Parts: sequence; C-alpha cells; structure tokens
Amino acid sequence: MALTTISSTATVEGRVEQALRGERADVRGRLFEALLLVSLFISLLILAVLIGRVVSDGASVYADRGGDFLQGRLSSDATRAGISQGIAGSLWIALGVIVISLPLGISAAIYLEEYAPQTRVTRFIELNIRNLAGVPSIVYGLLGLAIFVEALNGFSNNEGASTSTLAAASVTLAVLVLPVVIITTAEAIRAVPSALREGAYGVGATRWEVIRTQVLPYAAPGIFTGALLSIARAVGEAAPLIVVGAVTGLLGGSGGLALQDIFNPENLTNRFTAMPVIVTSWAKQPEDAFKIDAAAAAIIAMLVFVLVINSIAIVLRNRFERKRST
Repeated sequence: MALTTISSTATVEGRVEQALRGERADVRGRLFEALLLVSLFISLLILAVLIGRVVSDGASVYADRGGDFLQGRLSSDATRAGISQGIAGSLWIALGVIVISLPLGISAAIYLEEYAPQTRVTRFIELNIRNLAGVPSIVYGLLGLAIFVEALNGFSNNEGASTSTLAAASVTLAVLVLPVVIITTAEAIRAVPSALREGAYGVGATRWEVIRTQVLPYAAPGIFTGALLSIARAVGEAAPLIVVGAVTGLLGGSGGLALQDIFNPENLTNRFTAMPVIVTSWAKQPEDAFKIDAAAAAIIAMLVFVLVINSIAIVLRNRFERKRST
C-alpha cells in the first residue's frame, strides 16, 4: 500500500514537472481550451449578429426623425410614435429601486454578515433569500398585483382612480431585485480579508467603526457593481409590469423629456408604461414599421441606457479599487 502510494505520488510529480518544462504536450488540456475559445467565439458572433440586426433596423428611425422619436408620445401611427412616456416610466422605476432596494438590501446584507449570529434561523433566512433571487419575475408581478395594486390601491386615495399606478409598479420591481442586492452585497462583504477587521479591532475600534472605515470601503466596488446591475435588470423587465397593469396601447398625458414632466410626483398615481412594455407591444404589431423599425429603435434606446449603467458601474468600481489600493 505504501509503495503504491509513493509510486503514484512520484508519477504525478513527474507529469507535473514535464508539463511545467513543456516536455510533454497536454493534449486534453489544449483540446478543452480550444472548445472554450470556440464557445466564446460562437457566443460573441450571435451577440454581434443580434446587435447588428437591431442597429440596422432601428438606425433609419433615428436618421429620419432624430430626437422626435425620443420626444414623441405613443401613437397608432408609426411615423409619429415616440418613446418619451416609456423613458419616463423606466426612470421612475430605476429611482424606486435606488430609493427602496438599495438601502434595504445593503442594510440587510450588513446585518446578516456582521451582526446576525450564525444560527439555523440565520442560515434559513439566507437560503430563502437565494431561493427568492431565482423566482421567475412573473411571480413578482402577481405579488405586486395582489398587494400593491389590489390591497393597497396602488398607493392612491382617489376614489374611482386606476390602481395600476407607476408607484405600484416601481415598488414591485424594487422587491424583485431586492434579493439580488442582498446577495451581491453579502458576497462583497464576505470577500473582505479578516485581517482588516482584526487589525481595526486591535487598535480599539468598535464594530460599527470597523464596518464603516474598513469593511464598507473595501467592499464598495462589489456593492456598487451589484446595485447598478440590479437597476439595469429592473429597467429591462416587462412581464411584471404587464401583470400590474402597464399600458400596452395608447397612453394619455403629455410627452416630452422635460425634467418637470418626467419627475412630476403626480406621475406616481397615474397609469404608466415603460420601455420593455413598449418594445413588447410594438413587436406584436402586424405593421413592419412598428414590428421592425420602431421596436428596434426602442431597443437601441434601452441598450444605450444599459451601457450607461454598466459604464457607471465600471467607473465606480475602478475608483474605489484605486482608493483601496492606496
């Protein structure tokens, strides 16, 4: 038994030494690497084809109408239809996620990682949070319909007014991404080296001082990245919005991208639409002007928004990483 073990160990060491010196080609390793490269190339090719098709279909709308497409309202005429009302709805949804999900999610993650005792109850809570992150978005739409729209009347006190309001939709999407915010924040906090905590405790810092001066600054890049990606996911969801009553046809009210029109608090208690809903609605229209051109132009606007969110995440992450390294 001992001789077999020694022989096996020597064989393994010899193979490792040969691989390091390059005396023997690792055929299986090279084949696996080639398969990974092929998979990456196919994925990038599919993505490039999809983006190229969308850009080629939607570019003509921006070339012909320019800012009028962004400023225009929903219309049954494809040559006059615009997405300003959808942009306003998506911005309110993003604001709801920032105001509701980020403070609650980050605070919950800090408590679970830094304060909560590691008991069965804590592990049960963490398990359920991870399960909630994998629940289909349509389920959250049904939750929002039952609680925020029906039970709470869309947070509106006006008798006879529609309960399918922007406030209810915004809170529904905030609840949808809340588990993701908690998980990403907890993972970022868990990645903080224990030596930082021990060193701070060694000089007499309290638990809150350790969290505020050591843990959160070190975990900030991961926290910001997860938070902004959660915002991008919330803005791109269509199914929950349709369930809670987003307008898929024409929508009254004023259009335009003026700040006083977009961020008017009265919008929260009114009917609404959003960019994913507009894309879904236009893609089902029989006219090519809607189904192809207008829908592609709306997708381009959504892609630009997501790219802006991702760019902000990258800038913030790099900034905090530089501060952390100095």
